[in-house]
Amino acid sequence: MDYRFSVITPEISRLAERSIDSYRIAPELYTQYDVKRGLRDINGNGVIAGLTNISTIKVLDMGDGMPNHGDGKLYYRGIDVEDIVEGFIKEKRFGFEETVYLLLFGAMPSEHELAEFRQLLADFRSLPPTFTRDVIMKAPSDNMMNTLAKSVLALYSYDDYANDISIPNVLRQCIELITLFPVLAVYGYSAYKYSSEGGSLYIHDPRPELSIAENLLYMLRPDKSFTELEARILDLALVLHAEHGGGNNSTFTVHVVSSSGTDTYSAIAAALGSLKGPKHGGANIKVAMMLDDMKQSVRDWTDEEEVRGYLRKLLHKEAFDRAGLIYGMGHAVYSQSDPRAKVFKSFVEKLSSEKGRHDEFALYSLVERLAPEVIAEERRIYKGVCANVDFYSGFVYRMLGIPDELFTPIFAVSRIAGWSAHRIEELINSNKIIRPAYKAISPMREYTDMENRMD
Repeated sequence: MDYRFSVITPEISRLAERSIDSYRIAPELYTQYDVKRGLRDINGNGVIAGLTNISTIKVLDMGDGMPNHGDGKLYYRGIDVEDIVEGFIKEKRFGFEETVYLLLFGAMPSEHELAEFRQLLADFRSLPPTFTRDVIMKAPSDNMMNTLAKSVLALYSYDDYANDISIPNVLRQCIELITLFPVLAVYGYSAYKYSSEGGSLYIHDPRPELSIAENLLYMLRPDKSFTELEARILDLALVLHAEHGGGNNSTFTVHVVSSSGTDTYSAIAAALGSLKGPKHGGANIKVAMMLDDMKQSVRDWTDEEEVRGYLRKLLHKEAFDRAGLIYGMGHAVYSQSDPRAKVFKSFVEKLSSEKGRHDEFALYSLVERLAPEVIAEERRIYKGVCANVDFYSGFVYRMLGIPDELFTPIFAVSRIAGWSAHRIEELINSNKIIRPAYKAISPMREYTDMENRMD
């Protein structure tokens, strides 16, 4: 038999049908037993599963008596992320490294502390000897999130203190992973393109004097060149994606896995598996692909009724991937506005002007305005709907010449900062494994001997 993971035989298909039937749970049972599906109640409020010092997500009260109905606010260690970004812009400096410091250590660094931290990141920004050849170049994958997870797990073998979960050692491991993620992502993509398409292989060593955002563009581009606006907007994207509370799927995964006492590499690889999903970090690719389909389907991008018609088709499962979703719209917490998307939008407009793609930006803006109206008309919703940060990020990455395969890995390059902070917080404060309850609903049955079983 030909050994291939991709083959689904008729026998597997038959067993799958039987399996599906045995797993089905009637939707009304979730209401009957008051199960907080997705750990959220009927109003969208999250079930409190822990406490955190790292970030705060708020929805401002509009005074209309409606739950979760107001503008969203995000705070890193108690500081408004909009103020953080404004400070970076005003002082014209790259801010992601400073944001990492804030998340890890609880305060904004002084100029001296930041210089020392940048030097520490630069010192750790080297892969083990032969790692690129032995791990990254061998068996390259077309999915960069799997490549990234494989590389993280492989780094375990190069760490003499891999299983040491003392805070100094975990902090050292996290700082190394934060500074190595851009290298692993870009090298993994280069290896995949080389193996699948041939041609030249570009492996550019990162430069110690460059920021993480600058190094990403420097390593990715064959000519190593980029503009200041490009680097600053990518840096802004990293700042805005760095952290979003303990309840998002990948960060909660870090808490759950860390609570078992496992090693840092396993915890971060588990988070990567979560972020890969299209309902989480993979949403930015879906938004870009959805807009590609819209641009092909809508003749006049400025015609509001034509755009509305396409959005209705999306909800009716008649367009794009027929999933019934308008990707990039809606958030588990935010209703009127996602502060990250609000901050991002003005810079997206600047970049679209520099790249001669203002018509596309206008289409994105139109969809952002119309989609909540169409969703409200077509669906019963308990709160408002707004564009989330994923809505614009894919468009930005496209304008930066970043391949689609790296969209979600760049999200990971940023979110590893938050994951690291939450892992350390879990290890310091928790002495119990996280283990929520599931209610069993299958009926009790008697064991049947083999001779009495029916085919």
